Amino acid sequence: MILGSGQIAKNQPLLGQKEGKEVKKRFFAGKFRQGISLRDKIFFVQNLRIMIKGGLSLGAALQTVAEQISNKYFKEVIGNVWKEVESGVTFSQALEKYPKVFSDLFINMIKSGELSGNLEQVLERLHIQMKRDHDLISKVKGAMIYPAVVLIAMVGIGTAMIIFVVPKLIAIFEEFRAQLPLPTRILIGISKFITGHGLIVAGGLFLFVFLFTKFYQSQSGKKFFHKLFLKLPVMANIVKKINLARFCRTASSLLKTDIPIVQSLKITSLVVGNIYYRAALVDASQKITKGLQINKVLSDYPKLFPPTVIQMLKVGEESGAVEEVLDEVAQFYEEDINQVMETLPSIIEPILILVLGLGVGGMAVAVIMPMYSLTQSF
Repeated sequence: MILGSGQIAKNQPLLGQKEGKEVKKRFFAGKFRQGISLRDKIFFVQNLRIMIKGGLSLGAALQTVAEQISNKYFKEVIGNVWKEVESGVTFSQALEKYPKVFSDLFINMIKSGELSGNLEQVLERLHIQMKRDHDLISKVKGAMIYPAVVLIAMVGIGTAMIIFVVPKLIAIFEEFRAQLPLPTRILIGISKFITGHGLIVAGGLFLFVFLFTKFYQSQSGKKFFHKLFLKLPVMANIVKKINLARFCRTASSLLKTDIPIVQSLKITSLVVGNIYYRAALVDASQKITKGLQINKVLSDYPKLFPPTVIQMLKVGEESGAVEEVLDEVAQFYEEDINQVMETLPSIIEPILILVLGLGVGGMAVAVIMPMYSLTQSF
């Protein structure tokens, strides 16, 4: 049937409607894209290594692994990488198109494996590296759960008391028109302000969290807080050990895959979390090009690299076994961190109990003191 100038078939979509749906679909897929966890990447590397070891070609192995991945976005990425490899692009070049998924460490180690023909061994080292990182992160997160839950409970109970309990006590106190103690007046003032200006308090709290997050993520904020973390009594020891373990483990993995020391230090600087360790490693990579040894360069940062690490590096450089030495130092610090994380709750618990006791005691004093005064007046 031929349509007239003003007619449109009932089942025919409007011009651009289909394209518009596709744009919306891609937009929301990008906005709500499923994150790729370290566990997903460990699964990918482990299975890819096993299949290559079993005799499958890289393309067939990538296709098989992609079918087993449950994460939709990661499945799409690996599927695209497989298509690139099948079209003749190298594995590392295909990975470079996804810098937010695969780190410089990952890509450079794969590239080294391709050049040396030892992709299977490189994947095994990558698996060990990522497994160690996952264990380290899990230990830290696990140790932080207990204090975080206690602090959230303290804030929640305190807020509930101020909003729901204190206003009822205020009505009782106002009936007697007695002179209230200072702690009680402060508590009543806080309660009245929060209950009377709830939106302002919530907006102010939201604004504070937003500005704090922005400052923390800025370069100035990172310099301030990362320096603070290196000075706090308990945290400084933990932060240093975590950064040293990551430095040693990553540098060892890169050197074992025959990546030059200068490039290894540059890549390692992207892996360590603390900005001052990062700057020290970048500086070391630049000075080594002038002929200086690693141990002498890092000895300029005694607050970041302890004498034990410097001496071990010196022994490794003299014997020509830097990667083995770094591997042993990494293992030492990782075991040390495991012990610290296991004992951390018992270290933090007395501090939390003290803070909780002060908060509950202060609120109890503010509530009980006027009651005691009123009973004495009768």
